Amino acid sequence: MDSGRWRGGAVSRGMLPLLALHAVNEYYRLPWKPPVTAGLLAANTLIYLRPSFLDSLLPFVDEVWFNPHLILKNKDMKRFFLSVFYHVDESHLVYNMMSLLWKGIQLETSMGSTEFASMVVALLGLSQGITLLLAKFLLVFFDYRRPYYSEYAVGFSGLLFAMKVVLNSHSENFTNVHGLIVPARYAAWAELILIQMFVPRVSFLGHLGGILAGILYLKLKGSYSGPNPLTTIIRELTSLLRWPVRFIRSTFRLRRRRILGRGTVGGGERRSLSGTWRCQACTYDNSDWLSNCEMCGTSRSSESGGFLRQVSPRSHDLSLEELRRRRVQRFG
Repeated sequence: MDSGRWRGGAVSRGMLPLLALHAVNEYYRLPWKPPVTAGLLAANTLIYLRPSFLDSLLPFVDEVWFNPHLILKNKDMKRFFLSVFYHVDESHLVYNMMSLLWKGIQLETSMGSTEFASMVVALLGLSQGITLLLAKFLLVFFDYRRPYYSEYAVGFSGLLFAMKVVLNSHSENFTNVHGLIVPARYAAWAELILIQMFVPRVSFLGHLGGILAGILYLKLKGSYSGPNPLTTIIRELTSLLRWPVRFIRSTFRLRRRRILGRGTVGGGERRSLSGTWRCQACTYDNSDWLSNCEMCGTSRSSESGGFLRQVSPRSHDLSLEELRRRRVQRFG
């Protein structure tokens, strides 16, 4: 999360093509492509680039800076939620997205897309909320108004710190944090201190809030044995959004089978596939829309709600050779 003032528009310095190339290369090597991670990458990049078809829909960065004073004073939820997806310059965006690509692929592959999406939503709310509470706490008890309570910040890095905590929570290995070898489970704390030392203008409170959000998320998840309510909601929403697609596909398949499809020749069972009836003379499966067999011309009749067929003497007396001849003649 970067703090400070906006310094201009989306001027490319050639880093975005490298990010795109790296992302495509990573996804190309994966047997399963994590969709939520890809969606987050696309959302952050599109918001930064502000293409013309989105320009009228997206608020400007001055409207979404994370500022504790303005959020609490105006109850501005737009700043609370949207500031995560804005970045001050290209290097800020690319650094965060490279980190998201690495962490997101690992977490989504191990957790599944629905669980990963619910975790991202929970971490977003927790990290922003904890950062807000920390800023208010420092104001009330230490009178830290200017450095934290009136700070302007944007960026995805607070959420990335939370994801780092979750990713390394059960790791017993060591990792390299900017040249420093530390236990993986403490990597987020080491990175917090090192980044603040070398890049002092970043939001220390935002990164700290992300780490605490990751710890709190793990505690809550470990203490709750039931199903994750956010996961259930996202799963239901996904199923609801997929319903029109499934309905169109099923309708198209049914229409195609009834109008364009041809039956099969099988045994002498009375009822075969749904939406078809079987000719007793030649055992050919016909569409329910037809009253005569497509193969041999035998008429179909219904008796007492069943599917009994009356076979005309002419078709019943056909020889096997004649049936073969008619099939060849009809279907080539």
